Amino acid sequence: MQDRQDHFAYCVQLLGGTTAFCRRLRIDERAVRRFVNGERPISDGLLRDTAKALSELATQANAAAETICANLPSEPGSA
Repeated sequence: MQDRQDHFAYCVQLLGGTTAFCRRLRIDERAVRRFVNGERPISDGLLRDTAKALSELATQANAAAETICANLPSEPGSA
């Protein structure tokens, strides 16, 4: 159970911390703190929603990285 809680807390941080996580998943911050602190059990549904949010963030981050790379000179040091 501790591994699940620790991993959930790690995922919350990957999504930008508690406030950003709550905005993205539309969840009350107090509830998330209770999940992270082990005061409430983390449901499979919450983990699925967290996984979906992480996947969406990864897609957005990859698109942003591709845009950056597309706008850089092809050779390092060339302007």
